Amino acid sequence: MQHIYSFLISVFQRILPFIGLFIPKLKEFYTVRKDVFAQLSQNIDSSADYIWVHAASLGEYEQVVPVLEELQEKYPTYKIVLTFFSPSGYNIKKDTPLAAYVTYLPLDTRRNAKQFLKILKPKLAIFVKYEFWPNFLQELHKQEIHTVLVSGVFRLSQPFFKSYGKWMQKSLNAFNYFFLQNVESLENLGQLGFTTAIVSGDTRFDRVSRQLNYDNSLKFVEDFKQDKLMLVCGSTWKDDEDLLIDFINEKHDIKIIIAPHKINSEKIEELKKQLDVSVVNYSEKELYDLKDIDVLIIDTIGLLNKIYSYADVAYVGGAVGTTGLHNVLEPATFNLPIVTGTHIDHFPEAIELQQLSGLSTVKDKTDVHIILNKFVFDSQFRIKTGAIAGEYVSKNTGATETIMSYLDQTLTA
Repeated sequence: MQHIYSFLISVFQRILPFIGLFIPKLKEFYTVRKDVFAQLSQNIDSSADYIWVHAASLGEYEQVVPVLEELQEKYPTYKIVLTFFSPSGYNIKKDTPLAAYVTYLPLDTRRNAKQFLKILKPKLAIFVKYEFWPNFLQELHKQEIHTVLVSGVFRLSQPFFKSYGKWMQKSLNAFNYFFLQNVESLENLGQLGFTTAIVSGDTRFDRVSRQLNYDNSLKFVEDFKQDKLMLVCGSTWKDDEDLLIDFINEKHDIKIIIAPHKINSEKIEELKKQLDVSVVNYSEKELYDLKDIDVLIIDTIGLLNKIYSYADVAYVGGAVGTTGLHNVLEPATFNLPIVTGTHIDHFPEAIELQQLSGLSTVKDKTDVHIILNKFVFDSQFRIKTGAIAGEYVSKNTGATETIMSYLDQTLTA
């Protein structure tokens, strides 16, 4: 089966330039990878020691940030090369100071894997969560490059546990150690015969917890909020905004910030037309006295984490429809009560927060009206619910410390 897989990937790589002429996304996929090896060769210092970190997308990058920070501080002589599969990660983090070089992961062919590792010669490889590329992993194993998985997740729905995907189990031999998010993953991995694993937890808890120690000050938010209560609606989609419109238009004596998941000027204008309150875009903030504005729409990226530090209540988008719930841990770390849609089945942290009463789900506008008004007018309920969310984050930190204890032994051996 692996021969068939490798053959199909190789064929896809060869015909990609042609089919890219008809499919824009595939054209981009090809274009951004066309010169990966040439650029990699130019940017790699053959005399330096490298650590290769692979994160599929932006979410996985955020998970590994605490580990990157620790590696950078403890091992400054090592250079980190960060690879992404998705443009959403690369485009936003291509200039991150936590890596010496950032690039796309080449397609998973045997030839690409050999060439990539020949250029980079990493002393250590770190994969995040659950993106497994058989040819890269088998080449890492063949070259005896120390490889670990952090914040790993193993579910019975993955190919490893299916008859058609058993051949992929061999690629897991590349990992010297697995750092897993939960007991279920440990048990599932054990079914495959792998025992060099530990439940270290999810590094996302460490990531969001560290936000408390950063400088989160934003002058424009201070000017906007004044001494009012503030609701922050983070990473919202149209489904979320449609649910929130009536509550916003009730004109409570509160401030509201909306940070759409995707910045689309036309959709933002459509949203503004539905609002019966004063509303301004972040990009226009210099033209207005923000203290007189009711709603501020953040038409840029990279500010949401800091904005949550000013909030009193958080609405987290993505769970009304099927687009996928955004990170509820970001507002939770700031002791915020959280409201979101009902589609949280595939998000364990949201389910756990709901069970603890730190998160509330809403299915319609009536639910929104009831729960948000309760948070607005019942300060004790608001503070108690937020404290539950904050405690949940603080109790689940520590994964990075466990991982670094192992990596310290590896890198100093």
